[in-house]
Amino acid sequence: MTVYVDDMRARFGRMVMCHMFADSSAELLAMADRIGVARRWLQHAGTHREHFDIALSKRALAIKAGAKEITRSEVGELLALRRERQEARP
Repeated sequence: MTVYVDDMRARFGRMVMCHMFADSSAELLAMADRIGVARRWLQHAGTHREHFDIALSKRALAIKAGAKEITRSEVGELLALRRERQEARP
């Protein structure tokens, strides 16, 4: 199981943001807790698009804690696989 952070750079006020995904909800929430991201910021909970938007300072903490850096194209591949798995569930 893995947590991922992408290379997106989107401005949100004075912050620059990226996405944090994981292979499981539990793993994503555990990393959010570990790096100090409030669970209330979870987006698309329970779907293949489940993620957090995080500031680059939190991205650095996630990488230090073991998150894998991925590109935008890898995000697309990850989401497609997650969607397929979700649709295959009964």
